[in-house]
Amino acid sequence: MALTNKQKAAMLLMSLDAATAAELARGLNSEAVQALAVELAYLDAAGLKSNEQSADILKQFCTSLTANEEFQLNKFLNEMLLSTVGQEKTEEIQTQIRDALNKRDPFISIRSTDPQAIASILADEHPQAAAVVLSELSTKKSSVVLGLMDEDVRRNAINRMTARETVTAEARMRIAETICGRLQTVSTQGADGGPIVQPEQSLRKVAVILRNLSQEIRDGLLGAIKEKDEQVGEMVANLMIVWEDILQVTDRSLQQALRGIDAKNLALALHKADEGIAQKMRSNISERAAATVDEETSLMSSPKKEEVEDAKEKIVTVLREINQKGELMFVEEE
Repeated sequence: MALTNKQKAAMLLMSLDAATAAELARGLNSEAVQALAVELAYLDAAGLKSNEQSADILKQFCTSLTANEEFQLNKFLNEMLLSTVGQEKTEEIQTQIRDALNKRDPFISIRSTDPQAIASILADEHPQAAAVVLSELSTKKSSVVLGLMDEDVRRNAINRMTARETVTAEARMRIAETICGRLQTVSTQGADGGPIVQPEQSLRKVAVILRNLSQEIRDGLLGAIKEKDEQVGEMVANLMIVWEDILQVTDRSLQQALRGIDAKNLALALHKADEGIAQKMRSNISERAAATVDEETSLMSSPKKEEVEDAKEKIVTVLREINQKGELMFVEEE
């Protein structure tokens, strides 16, 4: 069911924090506030309000702002705002919402920008700034942007991403403001100062980004990381494929990996495994192999945690070997 303009306006305000939404609501007359309350009550009662819809509305709103386009009444807030508070107050509320969104997520407009534009801007930025921006994009988009960069720029950015350094929220905000300013100039379109990015999380994201690149570019960047720090390079190589990634591996690739795994090892790996992973693995072995696994499971006493983890690692190692050859395929993600 398509949302009405007032429902979209209500969901947009509900996507903000309570204090900001309350402050914005003070600028509306009682009729407008009541109209919003009615729409939100309807969305809740009808089960139509979802995080996905809210995210989509936020994205549309930010795209209209960063594209330097006039905010359209028939798309979002203006239909309701102009009819209740007038043009001047409408512009004031739009500015407040823009500031609130940017404070909440300073990279929101960058994420909706064309990869070519991002790559062009980052080519002239400090490698640390490029690394921060890439880490804020989806892994798929980061891979696309990296693929559009010159080799030296790409190498320097990846080296920064694997430096295992924390980046403060204040630094992220400054970088976001700089990049947004440059993006607006070429018209191609929280904030407490504490450390926020954990090194292992950063390395995992780098690993997934590299995994999505062509084998030649991937291996070149991985080699550059190992030249700088062998240990970090090995960590990134291993983090390209972890146990949880089995859900993203295509059936054909998983079948190839499981052919060389014996039934006892499979039984151990599947012990108390995530239901989704267990089901996927079982669906990619023969009925005979599944029966043998079940037999091994019935004979197995309570295994030690170390034994289970070792069994999982053997399967992941095979997947990593296939990936290293450039033969591991993944389910296409949006």
